[in-house]
Amino acid sequence: MYTAVEGARVPIRMWADPQSVEEAALRQLRNVADLPWVHGVAVMPDVHYGKGATVGSVIAMRDAVSPAAVGVDIGCGMSAVRTSLTAKDLPDDLGALRGRIEAAVPVGFHLHKSPVNTAVVHGVGGWDRFWGAFGDLHPGVQDLRTRAHLQVGSLGGGNHFIEVCLEQGGADEGRVWLMLHSGSRNIGKELAERHIGVARKLPHNADLPDRDLAVFVAGTPEMAAYRRDLFWAQDYAARNRATMVALVKLALADTVPGVRFDDAISCHHNYVAEETYDGVDVLVTRKGAIRAGNGDLGIIPGSMGTGSYIVRGLGNESAFHSASHGAGRRMSRTKAKKMFTEVDLAAQTEGVECRKDAGVVDEIPAAYKDIRTVIEAQADLVEVVAHLKQVICVKG
Repeated sequence: MYTAVEGARVPIRMWADPQSVEEAALRQLRNVADLPWVHGVAVMPDVHYGKGATVGSVIAMRDAVSPAAVGVDIGCGMSAVRTSLTAKDLPDDLGALRGRIEAAVPVGFHLHKSPVNTAVVHGVGGWDRFWGAFGDLHPGVQDLRTRAHLQVGSLGGGNHFIEVCLEQGGADEGRVWLMLHSGSRNIGKELAERHIGVARKLPHNADLPDRDLAVFVAGTPEMAAYRRDLFWAQDYAARNRATMVALVKLALADTVPGVRFDDAISCHHNYVAEETYDGVDVLVTRKGAIRAGNGDLGIIPGSMGTGSYIVRGLGNESAFHSASHGAGRRMSRTKAKKMFTEVDLAAQTEGVECRKDAGVVDEIPAAYKDIRTVIEAQADLVEVVAHLKQVICVKG
């Protein structure tokens, strides 16, 4: 159940202990709730301070949207695929399989040398129409067409990852899953930053408590331009993940011939959707949150050493049909790098085939909240379908 946060113009419903949330994040939430366009705010148990708007927040607005509240990685999200394999079918040398995956999917700042043949991405069509719309995007990104093509099917860095996981408990104990987390890459970032810059300069945003909360309002050319680019970038992110899923499936099939795959489960967790609550049509911004409508399948990851959950939404309208997008950070990357070492990382990721060097110390499991506690805090938002634990984790 949620806790109501006091001192805001509209309801702020929080699925976390307010005493555990940084004051800066609470201030962000109240600032958002005080905007005249906001219909309501729901706060997920993985909540923490973010740029512009709080990560783990769901904001329902009437006739307006804040591009900074969406974030710069437009359409960032998750995909997961259950396979026909069990743990005993995996090769003894998981390092070799990790190497195959890393050879198939560029990570960090790397990109493909030539565009991926979209014929490998089964079930996703309309590529010509999709790329045909590129010329309608913001003029400032028109020179990024080639890069955008080459980044389709690439992972990125930070908290983005590709994993091979094993199901924990139940009748499917040991079943192998593939899972990945990524978004709209550089093109989404470039689009977001340009529109955030435009919003900050609009007269109706001049007196906001935080200029990062600048909004576009319905019926204006700025709103129309942002919505066009936003929905294109969300589509790009989904296609990027679908392409990576296809490439990882091929890498696994090369290693274990005969493997079969279920349909992918996919969900955005940095995005905007048109929805209706209390009879009011709103634009729902989920920044670090997934849609959890009744029956919706979703993915809530933990960290690179603690596992993840496949969940089914319960359709809780108080949360605007939402749930958390992950465990959520409990400390900044800078603090994690100061507090932990490569030795700590190796200890906390024991049994996982992954990077254990200084470059990913900021992703150490201890930098994140406990995923089990986060899942328990939203028992009225989702039900657990499967608990997964990674045996391979690829990071940029």
